[in-house]
Amino acid sequence: MSIHKSIGFLFEQLNEALEELTDQQYQYPSSVLSNATVGQHLRHIIEFYMELNKGYETGTVNYDLRQRDHRIETEKSFAIENIKALRLQFNKPDRALRLSANLSADKKLQADFSTNYYRELLYNLEHTVHHMALIRIGIQEVSSIKLPPQFGVAESTLAARKLCAQ
Repeated sequence: MSIHKSIGFLFEQLNEALEELTDQQYQYPSSVLSNATVGQHLRHIIEFYMELNKGYETGTVNYDLRQRDHRIETEKSFAIENIKALRLQFNKPDRALRLSANLSADKKLQADFSTNYYRELLYNLEHTVHHMALIRIGIQEVSSIKLPPQFGVAESTLAARKLCAQ
């Protein structure tokens, strides 16, 4: 399976889960997530892909400078629209990129690294799985939605579980 298909599969899972949530559940501050919402975690995922797409065009990715659009975290339908739009945008050829990052809160410590688009797609895929695990916890707190067993679980973990079950 290509990285593009893997990310598409994750987006599909997210979309299906969102379709079942009410707007209130989407915006509910989860006590087990330090009062974060499912919407906030989803916004975080979406904005990383948006920043990567922007960086693909400019040649430099800086996730710290991403635009934070609070509509994504408060309007479930807007989040779904963004997921659908992103699915059409990340199937690009690989290319060299620069990754810039702030390593301190006061922004006095900055780092720049060589990277490439596929490496950053892989980072975003892993980042998505991590946040999906948190989203799973948030969804379980506010609803009785049955999520697929692979929701928020890394492929390597699924493979290890399968191997242990044999």
